[in-house]
Parts: sequence; structure tokens; C-alpha cells
Amino acid sequence: MNTPSHAIINLALLAKPQLPQANLAIVIGGVLPDIPIFIFYFWAKFIVRLPEAKIWSEAYYQPLIQNLVATFHSIPLAIILLLISYYFGWEIMQVICISLVLHSLFDLPVHNNDAHRHFFPLSNYRFISPISYWDPKHYGGIVALIEILLVFLATLWIFSTINSGIGKILIIIVNIFYCSGYIYFYSRRKKEEVKKEKSGVV
Repeated sequence: MNTPSHAIINLALLAKPQLPQANLAIVIGGVLPDIPIFIFYFWAKFIVRLPEAKIWSEAYYQPLIQNLVATFHSIPLAIILLLISYYFGWEIMQVICISLVLHSLFDLPVHNNDAHRHFFPLSNYRFISPISYWDPKHYGGIVALIEILLVFLATLWIFSTINSGIGKILIIIVNIFYCSGYIYFYSRRKKEEVKKEKSGVV
């Protein structure tokens, strides 16, 4: 799933009107697993200046990067941290950990060739799902649309409970970006397919 989707859907599942102070912790837990990926991309794109294709075909699969991503997406490590937080009574950290686990659980069924090692360091197993949240070769168009609808429904559910004006604006922007991005990407892809068909006929 896309990172903002994790934050919004996790809020819909975990947020409680009587505990608005937990919302930020839910968002942090929802986005934290993907932070190493963003840092890596910034380093590869703007510091090392690698070509886009090389970033995702070679650099991303270096052992150090893969281990960092696996650590932040690890369900066992998140559960261990949750138990430690519970023992010491760190309530906010408990919320973050639960949100971390949800992030990985939602990632499991929608990653194909980019699957994470969610059971690291106990296992290097990757669940290769038959569907992908982005790849058209693995029903990406359908899964992406379902994700957009889920985010929209989650937004309707939580919008009135968000006290921050900035938070509300960000959620609206995410929904607009998702819808416009989906329409642009798949309409452009459709046009390219039509061009290929025409050139093939000619």
C-alpha cells in the first residue's frame, strides 16, 4: 500500500474520539516502516544521482538497504517492542507498535516482486502475493482502485474526529492526489496501449 494510505486506514481502525492524543502515534506507526525507503530514495536520487531504473533494479536490493527495510517492516520486532512498551507502561509507544504491525499486515497481500521480509530476523521468507498495489501485470489497476476507495471511506469515517486543521487538509490532499493520479496514470497507460495496437496493425 501507499504510505499515506497506511496512516489514514490505521487511523480509521485505531483512533478513538476520547483519545485524540493517540492520533499522532497512530500516524507515526503507520508511516514509520516506509521511512528508510524514502531516505534511501533521496540519497540515491539527489546525492548519488543514480538513474531511476538503477535505483529500483540494483541499489534498492543491496543487502544493507534490504536489511533496513526488513527491520522496519518486521512483525516480530514490532511485537517485541509492543511487549516491552506494555511492560513499562509506555502507552504511546504501544499505539505506535500496534500501528506498525497493521502496516505490515496490510502490506503482506499487495506486494509481488517487491515483497518485504516481514518475519525478519527470524526468517528471510517473503510472501510473494499474486496481486500488487501498483503493478498492472499483477492486477495493480484493480488493487489501486480498491485502495483509493478504502482511503476515501476511512476519510469519511475519521474526518470529524480530526481536531487539527492541518491534518484535515492533508487528508483531503491525499484523496485528491490519489484520484487524480489514478486517472492520469491509467488513462495514459490506456492511450499507450491503443497506440501500440494501432502501430501493430499498420
